[in-house]
Amino acid sequence: MDYLLSGELWAALLTLTALEIVLGIDNLVFLSITSGKLPPEKRRIAQKIGLSLALIMRILLLASAVWLASLREPVFEIFDHGVSWRDIILLGGGLFLLVKGTQEIHQEVEGSGNEEMTGAKAGKAVFSVVIMQIVALDLVFSLDSVITAIGMTDNLPVMIVAVCVAILVMLFAADSVSRFIYDHPTTKMLALAFLLLIGMVLIADGLHFHIPRGYLYFAIAFSLLVEVLNLTVRIKSGKNGNGDEAASEDKTEKPE
Repeated sequence: MDYLLSGELWAALLTLTALEIVLGIDNLVFLSITSGKLPPEKRRIAQKIGLSLALIMRILLLASAVWLASLREPVFEIFDHGVSWRDIILLGGGLFLLVKGTQEIHQEVEGSGNEEMTGAKAGKAVFSVVIMQIVALDLVFSLDSVITAIGMTDNLPVMIVAVCVAILVMLFAADSVSRFIYDHPTTKMLALAFLLLIGMVLIADGLHFHIPRGYLYFAIAFSLLVEVLNLTVRIKSGKNGNGDEAASEDKTEKPE
């Protein structure tokens, strides 16, 4: 009982939970964009499957902390530069995000060219591809999240509780984030830019060039603030425009 009343324990839990929620932003952005390819009735299912797999992966990685530490050991060298399995996973995930983000931006601007597959077969194929992409990126994001958790505390129950709370927050937020992104096309383009940014950060980490996450999250927060201001101005100008149009119509309809 005294163990549960420890201030140090609760401080570690709250700090780590907040950090895990922040680290989950990139996972949530990717999940929202990827699941958006699916029909509305399948979107929520894909999000639940993706986040459930993320939770399972993170708990398994936390439970195998010794094995996770071994991923940092170099397996071969390139130009006197040691390359570990962690580096390979981060490089692969970063490159995937760059390719995925670029393809999505191309489709947004140029339009999709894959219109041959329609009906149930197309929906099935897309669903399986989406799940595979979510699983692959869950591994990369989970690795990043778990390494951060292990670096902050050595208390396994605290780490597991923090990860579970963060995943639950993402689960509740996923639907709202997805809806907001697809209701506002400019925010989708911004989210795709975030994917490119996150991909570059993962590649830099894989090359042992660590970019503090604070810079990444400041860039995302600042961009979101600018987008919110743009949306606010657009909404206000739309209302004013409607009012002006209505007034001008009243004037033209008045009998002489």
